[in-house]
Amino acid sequence: MSGRIYWNGTPVPFLPGENAASALLRAGIAGFGRTPTGLPGGVFCAIGQCQGCLVMADGRLTEACLLECREGMRLSPRGGMNE
Repeated sequence: MSGRIYWNGTPVPFLPGENAASALLRAGIAGFGRTPTGLPGGVFCAIGQCQGCLVMADGRLTEACLLECREGMRLSPRGGMNE
């Protein structure tokens, strides 16, 4: 393992060069919060087009599938909503 990111305060290991969506999925975390319409958010297209995997990363809204993991990065569901 290369390091750890944190999903709602829970440590999640990541591999070198891995994106946040992959690390979360590998850790068994598939729900990334809720979309504005109330549907569950998560990985759908994995190329940043659908924005289904939007998460808060160190206070910034971004696509988890496009976000390369960095040691200590803090992630949470968009809008702070828990899944």
